[in-house]
Amino acid sequence: MELLQWIQVLRKRWKPIVASTFVLVLLALVATFTATKSYTAEARLFVATTSQTSNANAFSDAQFSSQRIATYTQLIKTPQVLAPASKALGFKIDKDLVSASSPLNTVIIVIEATDTNPVRSAYITNAISAQLAKAIQELETPVGALATTSIKATVVQRAAPPEGPSSPRPKLNIALGLILGLGLGVAIALALETLDNTVKNLDEVLAATGKNPIGIIGYDGLAEGQPIATMSTRSARSEGYRAIRTNLQFVDVDNPPRVIVVASSLPGEGKTTTVLNMAITFAQAGHKVLLLEADLRKPRLAQYLGIDGTIGLTNVLANQMSAQEAMVSWNRGQLQVLASGPIPPNPSELLGSAHMRDLLTQLREEFDYIFIDGTPMLLVSDAAIVAQSADGVILMTRFGKTTHEQLKRATEGIVSVGAHLIGPIVNFVPASTSGYGYGYGYGYGYGYGDSKETGDSTPGYGDPEALVQDLAKS
Repeated sequence: MELLQWIQVLRKRWKPIVASTFVLVLLALVATFTATKSYTAEARLFVATTSQTSNANAFSDAQFSSQRIATYTQLIKTPQVLAPASKALGFKIDKDLVSASSPLNTVIIVIEATDTNPVRSAYITNAISAQLAKAIQELETPVGALATTSIKATVVQRAAPPEGPSSPRPKLNIALGLILGLGLGVAIALALETLDNTVKNLDEVLAATGKNPIGIIGYDGLAEGQPIATMSTRSARSEGYRAIRTNLQFVDVDNPPRVIVVASSLPGEGKTTTVLNMAITFAQAGHKVLLLEADLRKPRLAQYLGIDGTIGLTNVLANQMSAQEAMVSWNRGQLQVLASGPIPPNPSELLGSAHMRDLLTQLREEFDYIFIDGTPMLLVSDAAIVAQSADGVILMTRFGKTTHEQLKRATEGIVSVGAHLIGPIVNFVPASTSGYGYGYGYGYGYGYGDSKETGDSTPGYGDPEALVQDLAKS
């Protein structure tokens, strides 16, 4: 993974990094301010030889005492030192709270004692120091009444009550919490990125479908409340739909698709809003367009367009009325809409009937383009059935949600019925995803060249009230 990819992953997965860092720093703060304060006092012993012999012997004695220092530091936890010191203080000294060490190449012994009370820690340190000096003297004295030792340990620095606690250490704890939090967060981010098998770049779309995307629609948080984006000529989403219009006209120059099914792998990938806006963009270019709702299970087109959806395709297929009688003219005749009508108990049978095929053949003669709102491919077979009578299928793919396997299975479902996959459209693409393969080559009018049609004469509707009033007049 290159440095740029690392940066992109960290930018994308910043939430677990921030969360883990916050949690561990918070835990470090809680542990710091709830922990019992401990104080450590320090005393020093100097170990020397008392020999008055020649310089050579003096050097030998000094070297001898230096070598014995490591042994003397081990005496501090023995009963010979702890018992008399505890008796002198009037309470038992915990051996785990005292320690002794010696700086390298010195004859100094540093004695430390830790306690929750600073004064008591100094008392313990001084008692231990005095008793250790005495124990060294006794152990190094040869047996015999007149014998004297050549080793002497002297307390050169008595312990004083420490001014501040030795633990907890707030700065160190916070720094450790910060480092551990960042490290854990980065590990979580990388693990999530590795385990994430959703579609995030063009190469993955091409590998799963065998087709390059014919369009990219950016993420817009207002899309759910405002599904009709193409009525505003200045929005980024409307530019994306117009780029798709241009790309569709160049997919097959000799035989461009005119009857198009828009399907998805699963619900929530934006097929209905996409087919709706695609139909509007083609109508804005001066084409005669029919928008047909073939999702007979959860129809939404009528709701999005604000028209009556109780009469529509199912009435026509049941021979209750003609297609022309069931159609609704939208936005002053700019677009003809054939809604779903009453939800039937057998959608697949109706859509696969000979009457449905004859209907599409008839409508093909009347309209330049027919856009069909299909169904999720992995849930029901309705879209695949309709696709057999259409010129091709556009397969919606949701960035960061549709998995490679889902996209591949949906593609196989289209191909297995003999239908033609025109290409996928990647939806809900965040603005800052150029590093994932988006934004350079297929987005917002750069796929096969900018749109050159001049038929977009419909004024933009920056004011929603103006749009409602205009639709009411039609």
